[in-house]
Amino acid sequence: MDVKIKPAPRLAPLPVDANPELKDVFDAAKKRMGFVPNSQLIMQRKPKLLKAFAALSAAVNDPEGKVPNNFKRLIGHVASRSAGCQYCMAHTAEGAHKQGIDDQKLDAVWNYQTSPLFTPAERAALDVAVAAGNVPNAVTDEMFLELKKHWTEEQIVEIVAVIAIFGFLNRWNDTMATPLEAEPTHFAEGHLVQHGWTIGKHAR
Repeated sequence: MDVKIKPAPRLAPLPVDANPELKDVFDAAKKRMGFVPNSQLIMQRKPKLLKAFAALSAAVNDPEGKVPNNFKRLIGHVASRSAGCQYCMAHTAEGAHKQGIDDQKLDAVWNYQTSPLFTPAERAALDVAVAAGNVPNAVTDEMFLELKKHWTEEQIVEIVAVIAIFGFLNRWNDTMATPLEAEPTHFAEGHLVQHGWTIGKHAR
């Protein structure tokens, strides 16, 4: 019988207590997500980098922002799908669910352009997220004009900031082959597999 041996992570996540100076960062992540993500446990090798990333992430996901944070998770989800990052797809889907996006709408995001569950404003934002997740960037002037019909300039900055931070995360986690944690793995297996999602190199 063949025995499949899982390869070691490209860089192993360090223990959560490896850098006491990062306790506040990890406590905030655990409060928000329910666990400390392996992406941060890998990144902590450079504490200044992780602190800067955490500050940027907090600003992008500001609860006082003008774009609902649960919709920001869907923006991150379709951008990550466009970029092909299975790790971030699992995280954003589970995050959207935790923040109140019902499962029917989450399942329909794969067909958001035709689903009645999405408003024209949401479709315009998700169109930009899909196009911006491509390399090279495929956002057109026409897409941006449609975005401006539904969102203020402040909201557009928030939307593009979400896409941009996932541009970083998509490349980070795909390059590191970050091991996917149990909770988002379980959620993705229940909700994303039917749409072609696989854990791939993140099964460590």
